[in-house]
Order: sequence, then structure tokens, then C-alpha cells
Amino acid sequence: MAEKNYYLEIESDPNNLITVEEFVNYFFVDLNIDQKKLPGLLLAVTEATTNAIIHANKSDVNKKVKINVEVEDNKLYIHVIDEGKGFDPAKVPDPTEPENLLKDSGRGLYLMKVYMDDLKYKVTPEGTETILILNLS
Repeated sequence: MAEKNYYLEIESDPNNLITVEEFVNYFFVDLNIDQKKLPGLLLAVTEATTNAIIHANKSDVNKKVKINVEVEDNKLYIHVIDEGKGFDPAKVPDPTEPENLLKDSGRGLYLMKVYMDDLKYKVTPEGTETILILNLS
């Protein structure tokens, strides 16, 4: 598969998640990815974007969320970049622990790990970059 790039920048408003879903659908179809991978991909990207909007950027419309997608070596890399302070993924409670099962939030990171082949974070002074990796083969 040829190397391709896609880019989206949105204001930190949860109403923009529909635009993110349309963006994911667009590059998904354009890259002719296996249809079975769409639900997990949509879920992972919208969870990462929701975290960026709500937790990192505190729904401040003056702060942006950038989504950069690239294909390299038969892998899909989705970079979701916020302008927040960053966080320690190890400090996020495990949603599968009994005391956390009924909580309203806290499943996003877990779901991203389940549906993606790899998940990485890069915390910089400008914000946090969540990197979702999906094998295309």
C-alpha cells in the first residue's frame, strides 16, 4: 500500500466528534481497509479525540485537536495531538477492576488498547500526542 497522509484540525468542542467520525470514514474507505476493522477504529479514534477535547484541552474552543494519519509499512498510524498538560497512563484506574466497573468514565484508554494493535503516548511541553497503531495486513 502506498504511503498516504490525512490531516484534520478541530476546535475542542465535543460537537466536532461527528466531523472526526466522517474523517475516519473518509480515510478508511480511501485506504480500502478491511470492513471488520471499522467499528474498533472509529471507537478508538473518537475515544482518543474525546480525551483530547475534554480531559486535555478542557473543552476550550481556543485550543485545537490535530489528527494526523499516515500509512507506513502496512500499518496505520493515527496521531491525536492536544494542547493539554499531559498525564501518566499508569495512573489511570483499570476499568476492569470491580471497584471501577460501574463508573461513567475511564474506559477510553482500555478500549483503545483492545481495538488497536499498539498504543503509545508522547508528552511534550505543547501537549500530549496519542498514537494509535493498526496493522493493515
